[in-house]
Amino acid sequence: MVESFSPSILPAVWQVPARFRERLGTGPGRQRAMAHDGHLLLVLHAPPGPDDVERRGRFFWREPDGAWHATEAGSGQAALARHIEEYAELLEALDRRNAQARAADEYLAVLNAVAPLHRAARNMHHALQQAREQIPNARDVIDFRDRAYAVERMADLLHADARSAVEIAMARRAEEQARASHHMAVSAHRLNLLAAFFFPLATLSALFGINLQHGLETYDAAHAPWPFLIVLGVGCLCGMVLTSFIIGRPRDK
Repeated sequence: MVESFSPSILPAVWQVPARFRERLGTGPGRQRAMAHDGHLLLVLHAPPGPDDVERRGRFFWREPDGAWHATEAGSGQAALARHIEEYAELLEALDRRNAQARAADEYLAVLNAVAPLHRAARNMHHALQQAREQIPNARDVIDFRDRAYAVERMADLLHADARSAVEIAMARRAEEQARASHHMAVSAHRLNLLAAFFFPLATLSALFGINLQHGLETYDAAHAPWPFLIVLGVGCLCGMVLTSFIIGRPRDK
């Protein structure tokens, strides 16, 4: 039985079996294949973006004589080939981005973009495999199924590569943070040792008011304060040496 018109998501001019229209709602639903009386209907999704919530359906109808029709521009068979090629082009572009990425944020952006494509490509291949099983003698369906498998394989590899790159980048960042934390811990330990070493001496000196006679008590304006300047210079030099010792990078063990 063929129906000339029924209000559904399929084009009204398509002379498809009534069962096809009955199984479709107002939206495309999941990707799948329907077969009845030699007719084949493919419900596929346009390549989704990383922020797309709803999927845009594309429909491809094959008549028993092998004639194809599509809701996309162009002839049905060429439109289906273009549909699969569109997935391949997007994956190739993401593969180039993944090869050029260096930071974890760039790898995450690639992974975020390839994840919905990966799922959609896998479901597209599953739908074409269903079509292959329902119409086993259709060579064109077999060719499309093989192309969809190649796209799914490309998506699998890219998704795995992007995920591995993200994990490696995060591991490197964690290692850098661990090294920085170790360096700060070593520096704090050195400061604690210095404070512990000089604390008793400083406490006793303050308690008993120990002062050295250096001549500045009887300072004469006619003479330059050389002792004071020498002590100041020696103190600055010791401070620089001590600072370089504290901020020096410890050896990794």
